[in-house]
Order: sequence, then C-alpha cells, then structure tokens
Amino acid sequence: MSLDATLLMLRVISGGLLLVFMGAVFVVLWRDYRAAAGTVERGQREYGRLVVIRNTNDEVGHHYPLLPITSLGRSPSNTIVLEEPFCSQEHALIMRRSGQWWLEDRRSSNGTLLNGDPVNEPVVVSSGDVIGIGRLMLKIELDQ
Repeated sequence: MSLDATLLMLRVISGGLLLVFMGAVFVVLWRDYRAAAGTVERGQREYGRLVVIRNTNDEVGHHYPLLPITSLGRSPSNTIVLEEPFCSQEHALIMRRSGQWWLEDRRSSNGTLLNGDPVNEPVVVSSGDVIGIGRLMLKIELDQ
C-alpha cells in the first residue's frame, strides 16, 4: 500500500473518530440540558395555593400559588407581595423540605400567626391551616 493511501485512510479514520466524539459531547450536553430544565420546571411548579379568607380589602377568595419556596411580605422581591399595612418587607417564608411544608417568621415587626398561635420558630403546616399576617388571613390548600 502506498504512503498516500495510508495517509488518506488515517485521515478518514481520524475524521470518523472526531465525528463520534462530537456526537458523544452533544449527547452529554443534551442530557444535562434536559436535567436542568426539569429542575427549573419542578421549582416553578405550583404545589397548592394560599387563599385569602379575611382581608381589609375586598380580596376574599383571591388565591396565590404555593411554590417550593414562597416568601411573603410587602417588598416586591417576595414571591407573594402583600398590600397589608401590618406586614413587614420580608414577613414570612413557606418552604417544602423533606416532603413537609414549613412556615417561618422572618423576624417581622408584628409577627406571624398559625391557626391563631404565634410562630416563634419554623413550624410544620398542612392543608387547612390558617396563616395570620396583620389583618390578613390566608388558608393553606395543598395539592395531593
């Protein structure tokens, strides 16, 4: 076999190996992209809602989506922005950890109530519980 034929064969083989390598990189990147998209989608999925059952405004019956991490307060950076005068900028946090829902007061000025009791440390909540923030009452409705 001549030198030219050998070099041509090596070029064809190296080109084929390069295409296989690029295909493998594409497959790995595609799988990583799909996994990241699934994580983002789960983070934005609604797991229930907070329903207004008492308010000084006429918003009774209005509901807010419950996300895995839901912050409540007057600040626009919160997941749920509340127009309640007795609500702090960052008032409370509802989060899902280890399959349970937790409510935490974020050192608010007027405190947070759960079923009429003050929340002094993170506490487990369930469907039907009522959160009190100032004159606002929110009922937790969790999807099963």
